[in-house]
Amino acid sequence: MCGICGIVSLNGERIDFNDIKKMNDLLIHRGPDDEGFYIKNNTAIAMRRLAIIDLKTGKQPISNEDGKINVVLNGEIYNFNELRDELVLKGHRFKTKTDTETIVHLYEEYGEDFVSHLRGMFALCIYDETEDKIIIARDRLGKKPLYYYFDNSYFAFSSELNSLASFNKLKLSLNPTSIDSYLVLQYIPSPLTVYKEIKKLPQSSILTLHRKELKTKKYWELPTDEIDISFEDAKSEIRRLVLESVKLRMISDVPLGAFLSGGIDSSVVVAAMSMFSTRPVKTFSIGFDEKRFSELAYAKEVARMYSTEHNEFIVRDDMTNVIEKLVVNYGEPYADPSAVPSYFVSKLTSEHVKVALNGDGGDENFAGYSRYVATKLAYWIKKFFPHQSFISPLFLLSFFNDRNAPFGTVWKSRKFLRAVSKKSINETYLSTVSFFDVDEKDNILADEFKNVCGESYAKKHIMELFNNVSGRDIIKQITYVDFNSYLSDGLMTKMDIASMANSIEARSPLLDQKLVEFTSKISSSYKLKGFTQTKYIFKEAFADMLPPAIKNRGKMGFGIPLGLWFRKELKKKFEEYCLSEKALKRGYFKEEEIKRLWSEHQSGKRDHGYKLWALLWLEMWHQRYMPDFKI
Repeated sequence: MCGICGIVSLNGERIDFNDIKKMNDLLIHRGPDDEGFYIKNNTAIAMRRLAIIDLKTGKQPISNEDGKINVVLNGEIYNFNELRDELVLKGHRFKTKTDTETIVHLYEEYGEDFVSHLRGMFALCIYDETEDKIIIARDRLGKKPLYYYFDNSYFAFSSELNSLASFNKLKLSLNPTSIDSYLVLQYIPSPLTVYKEIKKLPQSSILTLHRKELKTKKYWELPTDEIDISFEDAKSEIRRLVLESVKLRMISDVPLGAFLSGGIDSSVVVAAMSMFSTRPVKTFSIGFDEKRFSELAYAKEVARMYSTEHNEFIVRDDMTNVIEKLVVNYGEPYADPSAVPSYFVSKLTSEHVKVALNGDGGDENFAGYSRYVATKLAYWIKKFFPHQSFISPLFLLSFFNDRNAPFGTVWKSRKFLRAVSKKSINETYLSTVSFFDVDEKDNILADEFKNVCGESYAKKHIMELFNNVSGRDIIKQITYVDFNSYLSDGLMTKMDIASMANSIEARSPLLDQKLVEFTSKISSSYKLKGFTQTKYIFKEAFADMLPPAIKNRGKMGFGIPLGLWFRKELKKKFEEYCLSEKALKRGYFKEEEIKRLWSEHQSGKRDHGYKLWALLWLEMWHQRYMPDFKI
């Protein structure tokens, strides 16, 4: 696990070592164990290394036999031993035991198709000196990030935005469309970043720079067809694939453990790890004093069942000062509040191990989010009552009056009643994933800012993803959209930043490509049974390995008590940042609307905690990076 970066001068100038060294130094938290550079004429690539596999000879960059092809890698290739054996039989010679060297020889053997052979998480760069070609690529599901800049003079890339932006020859300006999208989605979607001139390389993409020509293409797509397989056979295959995936991700030359939230996903991962480990698994959990937000009791159930070495940490409102550090770590606005507990569980874990497995991907694979139920309900209501929009909220309110209904009172919130009342199913989905849905966002924005942004890019982005799979059932559509938006740009960004900021490697066995490809092809009815039983086949596949309290509970999510915090510790911080004259005159928002949200929240009339969080992070980013910016 590492951080990587590089610079190519397109006008033939030699690269100044101090430029690439500065970029690389800003990645030291991603790789405190070592650094490496390859510099030749107008090209430089570099890396910071967190040593996990082949501690002695795994130094990067790594080259082929004649030194003409060099590679730097951030991530892990889990099938490298299998690939290595195949390549040796084809005549390739290896000088290390690291997974990174496999990439060099795969490129020699298969050219740009090398990436389709990799099973793992990765962001990488290959420099082919003979062809004078740069190649960068990201893994299929976007677990590892990669940012790049390209103009007539320079191509540059890095694992982190701040590192790339530190190259002083780049000309950067704010992208208003990105801010508009952030307010809707809580993150800035690929390929956008907060800067007009810097792009995110999308997941499952490979980019080549050859003779000053830049080309980007997708090398993998989530399958959306359906296979004919019985429930029992599918259940057995899911169990086999999950166990195989966990076992692969336990390959390490350093100590490893697991994040244990108390939900079904991380619980299954810990249970599987216990099968393959000769020692008690080290587990790490985060909780809150506010009991309704804390899952510690459930985590303890699993820890007791498998006799893990369990560690806990309580996040309190006085720890919210960490957001100033997080604003720097992310480098651009990012509003998922679970960034706070994710940071702290990573910090706790880093004191004990260098690798941690997690349960990311379970909700996307098995229709675990509440939006799957909401959108499915809305779909059938609209199908039978296409002209009766009032039916949706009334029906839901009645349907979920049962105290045993899934997801509890969350479903009765204004958010979900509003979502199912939207004109289309696609808009229903978009509303469920938004802090400010498009209508709410437009209501608070200043007219000048709306004119600058034009049509909502976030809405267009999500609608285009739905259009790609318009002929599939509604659950397959949502799964495809989640995998191509929220998962890679939201959830994976959070996990990468939280773990790497604390110099640990996070591995996600439920996002193994073979598992994802299989689950995407099975019947949606196996995942969401009726309108209430989410993750049905996953729970059945591992029922014998889970405490009953875990198997039978609904989804809680990694929520935090924002509503309370904004009336306590965060109250002063919000007023200091967002109600300052500089913030109110920045030109994004109608001043009276921001003050209305704040007043309603403080009075207890409404809980705007998540919206206030998004506004706070945005203004904190501005005051750190562009304090004098105005529309």
